[in-house]
Parts: sequence; structure tokens; C-alpha cells
Amino acid sequence: MIAPRPAPQDISRQRQHALRQLLSDPIAIATCDPHGDLPEPFAEESACLSPNAVEKRRREFAAGRASAHQAMRALDQPCAPILIGPKRAPLWPEGLTGSITHCASCAMAAVGFTRDFTGIGVDVEEDTPLSRDLWDSIASPAEQTWIAAQPDPGQAGKLLFSAKEAAYKAQYSRSERFFGFSGLELVFDTNKGQFTACFTSDQLPYRSGDLLRGRFAITTGVIITAVEISTSELCP
Repeated sequence: MIAPRPAPQDISRQRQHALRQLLSDPIAIATCDPHGDLPEPFAEESACLSPNAVEKRRREFAAGRASAHQAMRALDQPCAPILIGPKRAPLWPEGLTGSITHCASCAMAAVGFTRDFTGIGVDVEEDTPLSRDLWDSIASPAEQTWIAAQPDPGQAGKLLFSAKEAAYKAQYSRSERFFGFSGLELVFDTNKGQFTACFTSDQLPYRSGDLLRGRFAITTGVIITAVEISTSELCP
């Protein structure tokens, strides 16, 4: 007998609960369904979209902004437009830092105060296999060996991709540097749902060998990864 599919609201609650477990309590989180009823973004936010953006892109963008606004309210902060910087990263209101992510079925946001966190990165991906053809472009030889050794290599590859995205977002608020997937090498503890991301070269103020620590969850058809960098961490 096939179990009934959970209702959309139940899936949303499960995903929000999963994200909550990945981040410390001072960080506010929120999730949103891109297929649901969405509030309109601020006009200034909508202006950041290309006039040629398709409906799917517009809905995912609106869901991401709705999640971010909800997280801001959870911190007792007024909602304000979250624009896009020249390097496509979100521009947070003064005193706040955070991360927005979305895929076809889910949008998420995490927001904290800059007095507590220098960077936050979250990423959500559909739990579908990453093609073997893409391994070389995202993974080091050591990471590819790890992927191939996992019970589900396609899923492991997608997890690696997502975790690198989350780590990159978290560090970007400080470094404001672009670098490829080879700039971080990851090691996973799948039993604990944790990973570390090691810088393979200097990305000032980070140095080669510096570590970022993250967590992950695989639930209700999505892979969720998160990295937070607190102001108390002994990072340069």
C-alpha cells in the first residue's frame, strides 16, 4: 500500500523544522512555497529582476523575499527592501546579515544580527541526482572519491554542490570574493549531518587552511545545507 503524500502545509512545516535544526537559535528562519499565495515583493526588489524573467523565476524570487521578510519580522525588525548588489548578493539592511535560497518547490531565508554573525549561508536543492558529468566541475579528486563511495553517489554529489553553495554564501559577506568550486574542499560526517569546508587558497580575510563548519539535512524531497560564522569565532 502506497502511503499518502503529505499535505503541502505539512511538507512546509517539516522543511522549516529541518532548517531550524541546522542553525543556532539567534538566527531567525522562514520558508515559503513558490507555488502558494505569495505577497508581492517591494517595488524596489521587483525592479532587480530582469524584465524578461519568466514566471517561474518571478515566483521563486517572490518566495525568497517573502521568507526573508518573515525572518526579519521574527527578529522584531521592520521589513525593508532587500536589493541585489553588483555581484548579485542580497543587500541586507544595516545591522543584519543573512541568506536567501530557493529551488522549484521551496524557498528559505535565514537572518541574524551582524553583532552576532559575520556571515550566514543556506542552500536548498531538489533531492535529485547530480549527473556524473558534473563531478569534475564541482569536486576535487578527494571529494570525487568520497562521492563514489557513498550508497547513493548522485545524491552525494548534489549534497556536495549544495554544501559548497552554503559555505560560499557564508564567507562572501566578509571576503566579497568570487572563486570557483575548487576554492573550498569539503569533508562530511554523514552520521552527524555535519561538514567542514576548508579554504584551498587565500581569500582574504580568510587564509588557506581556514575552516567553515556546516550542517545538512535531507528531507521531504530536498537537500538543505547551512553554514553560520559567528563573531566569536577565531577567524581572521
